[in-house]
Amino acid sequence: MRISHVTAPAPDGPHRSTPARPVAVDPEPAPAAPAGAGVRSRSQHLRRRRIVQAAAALASRGGVEAMQMRTVAERAGVALGTLYRYFPSKMDLVVAVVGEEIDLLESSIERRPPSAETAAGRSVDVLMRATRGLMREPELADALIRSLILADVEAPFGERMAGLLLRVSTPAPPTEERLALAGSLSAVWVQELLEMLRGRRTHEQVQRRLEIAAGRLLADFD
Repeated sequence: MRISHVTAPAPDGPHRSTPARPVAVDPEPAPAAPAGAGVRSRSQHLRRRRIVQAAAALASRGGVEAMQMRTVAERAGVALGTLYRYFPSKMDLVVAVVGEEIDLLESSIERRPPSAETAAGRSVDVLMRATRGLMREPELADALIRSLILADVEAPFGERMAGLLLRVSTPAPPTEERLALAGSLSAVWVQELLEMLRGRRTHEQVQRRLEIAAGRLLADFD
């Protein structure tokens, strides 16, 4: 989700102010002594993040089709074998990109929590923030949403969105029923987002439909 622009190497093209620069390919890291485990772990984390950012940058230009594994590896500056060690398939990479998008959304919510008086209002605020962020890069949004619908790998997108909606909507402990209702609202949002990407919904229509759905689904949360 592009709640905040991904800090990735700039893609080639006239629409970018800074041209992409070639980077050297990382060799496979050599085994390190136990004392260097912390440094190695940080290096691995940064390498993984660089891969995810490179994949997101490619998808934002040409959808999932542009996320060819070899191209992602070259853009991230890692060996192809290293990429497959972190992400065995393209769908694993798509799921990782989605996970980072949700991380960015959660950070945004922590910095500026929704202030609406009702649970429904706070939830709609979160979903519309996510919508605005995604629609800044519609090709990426379309690629991620469509891929997750067809994913054959574990993609905890719905569960994480439902959990986020629960946290902003009510201080009460989560129950199976509340989680199901928040999940239903998240599913409504995904469908409305797809309609928006197809040009069948305006921003205002999506917000109004989410307000109606949230008002019904979360009526007992306050």
